[in-house]
Amino acid sequence: MGISAKAVTAAAIIAAVPCGWALGVIAAQLIAGPDIGVLPAATIPLGILAAMWLALSRGLDVWTRLAILVVTTGLFLLFD
Repeated sequence: MGISAKAVTAAAIIAAVPCGWALGVIAAQLIAGPDIGVLPAATIPLGILAAMWLALSRGLDVWTRLAILVVTTGLFLLFD
């Protein structure tokens, strides 16, 4: 018996939060440079929404979505 697709999707949604947070911070740094001020207050929610959209999209397999979000979060943690 394998892991259900709903459980993997739930794990992808949980993994989307730190991934989206990192995407929002990187977007703020790209827009404003190193002195980002309060810009992440606008870009972090958009990054989280984009990551949630990926976690819930039907275009990719559930395991692929989870792998993308986990690997991306790991890369952000490793290189940030």
